Order: sequence, then C-alpha cells, then structure tokens
Amino acid sequence: MAIDPIPASLARLHLLDRRSFLTNMATALGSVALTSLLSADRLLADQTAFDPARPFAGRESHFPARAKNVVVIFCAGAVSQLETWDYKPELIKFDGKPLEGGPAVTFQGPTGELARPQYTFRPRGQTGKMVSDMIPHLAELTDDIAFVHSLTSKSNTHGPAENFLSTGFVLDGFPSLGSWVTYGLGSENQNLPAYVAIPDPRGVPQNGSNNWGPGFLPAAFQGTPFTAKEPIRHLSPVGVGPEADDAARYLLQRMNRRHMEQHPGDGKLAARIASYELAARMQLSVPEISDLSTEPAHILKLYGADDTANPLKASFARNCILARRLIEKGVRFVQLFNGAYASGGELNWDGHNKLKEQYDKHAAILDQPAAGLILDLKQRGLLSDTLVVWCTEFGRMPMFQKGAQGRDHNPDGFTCWLTGAGVKPGVSHGVTDELGRKAVHDIHPLYDFNATILHLLGLDHERLTYEHNGVQRRLTNVEGQVIREVLA
Repeated sequence: MAIDPIPASLARLHLLDRRSFLTNMATALGSVALTSLLSADRLLADQTAFDPARPFAGRESHFPARAKNVVVIFCAGAVSQLETWDYKPELIKFDGKPLEGGPAVTFQGPTGELARPQYTFRPRGQTGKMVSDMIPHLAELTDDIAFVHSLTSKSNTHGPAENFLSTGFVLDGFPSLGSWVTYGLGSENQNLPAYVAIPDPRGVPQNGSNNWGPGFLPAAFQGTPFTAKEPIRHLSPVGVGPEADDAARYLLQRMNRRHMEQHPGDGKLAARIASYELAARMQLSVPEISDLSTEPAHILKLYGADDTANPLKASFARNCILARRLIEKGVRFVQLFNGAYASGGELNWDGHNKLKEQYDKHAAILDQPAAGLILDLKQRGLLSDTLVVWCTEFGRMPMFQKGAQGRDHNPDGFTCWLTGAGVKPGVSHGVTDELGRKAVHDIHPLYDFNATILHLLGLDHERLTYEHNGVQRRLTNVEGQVIREVLA
C-alpha cells in the first residue's frame, strides 16, 4: 500500500519558494564571507582556544607581535625607587626635616624625617638619565631602557601586592601573567615547559607559587619552578631504572590511549596524557639545558657566575644564564626572582630598618648578573625578539621610619621598566612629586603595565579572556590601558 508523503508544515513552505531560497542563499554566503574576514583579522572569540591534548602548541597572536618571549626580573620585597631609578634632588635639600602635611603613621608605624637618597646619582649614557651608583652595571644600560616612574598598586602589603603585580588581583586564586601568556600563545618548544619560574637562591617570594600559578586556567599553564642548582622536582622516579621507567610509561600510554578512544571528549584526560608526554621529553631536555658546564669562561665572567667571594651572587648569576638558555630554546615566559620571603629585609628588598646596609648586599647580587643577562641576549641577537621586564611590587616612602634607618611601604608611586623587543629606548615616562611620594603625572596602575606587556606580545588584554564561574575574566580585570609612550 502506498504511503502518502507527510505534508510540509506551513513554517517550511517558504523554503520551497524560489525568491525566498535565493534570498536565504545570499544571506548565507554573506555570513560565510563575514566569518572568513573576521577570522583573518583574528576578531572571533575562540581564537585563543587550545587543544587539551596539545596545550602548548603555538597559537597566533591577536595582531603582529614585537616580542616572542619574555624574561621578567621580579625583585621581591619592594625596591626603593629613591635609591635606584627615580632621582629626587629635593630629598637632599630637605634631608632630616619633617614632611609638612605628611602622614603621622604609615604601614609599619610612626614616620620619621625625610631622608636623602642613600646612594649617589650620576648621569648615564647619551640620555644623561640620573641613576644610582648602587647598580652601576644596570645603570650603564639606561639608553636601552624605558622607565615607567608613575606606577601605583592596590596594596601596601607584600603578599597581596605580589598578587596584584603577578595576577592583576590582590586575592589568591587568579592566573599569573605567565599563565595568561602561555594560554594565549602556547610555546615554540614542545620539549620544555612553556613557562618557567626561577626562584631566588635564598628562597621563594612572599606569596610563593601564587606568582606563577594558573589560577582557574587549566593546570597545564602553571609555571614550572626550577633553578640552575635545584632541578625540577619529581621529574625522574626515585629508585626506578630507565628501562623500568620506559616500560611503565609505555603501559600507561597504552591504557590512556585506549581510554581516550572510549571517551574522546574527555579534555582533562587529554591534558593529563599531554603532561606525562611532556615530562618524558623533559627527562632528556631539562638536564641538558641545566648543565652550565658548557658555558665558556667569558660568559661566566660577564654574568659574575665565577665570583667565588660572593656565592649568592654567583648562584643568582647561574639562574640568569639558565634564563638565557631557556629563551634560546624557545621557552615563552621566564620569571626570574631576585629576593625571597619576608625576613626583616635580610633576604629581600624590604628595607625597613637598615636599608643602606641591606641594599649593599642585595644590589651586589642583582646588578652584574641581571645586566649580564641583558647584554648576553643582545649580543646573541635574542633581544630583538625578547622583552625583558624589571619589576617590584611597590616602592618606598621618602622619609625614614621613626627610630629606624629604612623606608616604609609606598604603593602610590614607584618605578618598573622594560627593554628589548618593541620597547622605545632611553625613555622616562611618568612623574612622581618632587619628593617621590606619589605619582602626579601620567599615573599608571599596574593594570596598564601588564596590558603593555601583553600588547608587545601581540595580545589584546581586553580579548585575552577565560570564562570562570560565568564571568569572562582577564588579567587586567575591567581596567588597563597600553602605555604607548614606551613603545617603539
């Protein structure tokens, strides 16, 4: 018996009309063309999407990038801008006098009198930039540096301020700058971590792994901590020979692959498999890159890694050499720490009581190795693709604390700087008042500094987002402006 066809619904009858068909076809072709154009201009929302099975595969930037890699030199403890980069001759004039109209109490207690810079400042290079004698090696590089003297923070406490600098939020649980960068761009080397954090020889900073944590981003994007002296933890199993380790890894890989075939949409499993495979590759690549015995004597001397009189300096210098070797191999983001946790200023730059005495020690550790790193990157042609960032969580007050020889915390005006790929050399942008207490011109919250770093990597800080708890989160929260005055 013949079965009558089901009549078309009234809602579908218009599709059989020639004029409607041609109209819909034109609209569809226009939509395809628009999608193609948006994709070409990288204006579609999913351009930062990644394959969980290949989380570090290289991804295109939002627009052409000036920098491919980043080295961040993070000086923990809050370096005084008044002893380093921000010359204030009025402090010499009013040395020992009270600050009229100033606060009676700051973060740690009653304020004392204004105190002159504890080091002599001199003009440097072709620009004549006034920089302190505390850091003579870095001072010689000022013609290549873009200083931002008018940064502000949201906190005057070390832990939250480190969070704000590293993650854009004072609270814990948000992704670090390096995690955002590797989430957005992936890596050029699939045998090494995309993001490496190198702690100071004296220990980790105040907020520890929050400074290189992934927050709510996939765990693959957290920084991997290791130093020239301390290898990656748990990279190789203890008490297990190479053959047994290879056999176990092969069996695990077979089991994972079989499970993956049965559950092809399991992104977490794919990410876990990728991490095991990366760990296996790193067992070969990390020992090689950490072996500094192949470095020639003149490179060790350039960095100060041969300084037998100052073992902490030599150890930090080796960390700097490791940073350069990682950049050479295409590691996307290297975070190099100078200074450890709170210790009355003995292990970091937190100069409350004996600033000059402590800074003499800390500067000797930082200066030559950090300058050597920049010079080495430059002579190898790596600085044309590498952005070097020097930063600290906040600055210091122009007066000493009462009864002490040090300066209290100051989040209202301090200095960080950039050099390398895409940076305008020899620039001093932003101004603090005549005593260096507050930013007064071209004021920039740290949101702007981080937005500028992302911009130099070809990433739009407003488009680099990740949905978390129903909110499209980003490094700069709902703020941030690129500091274009420091761009080449």
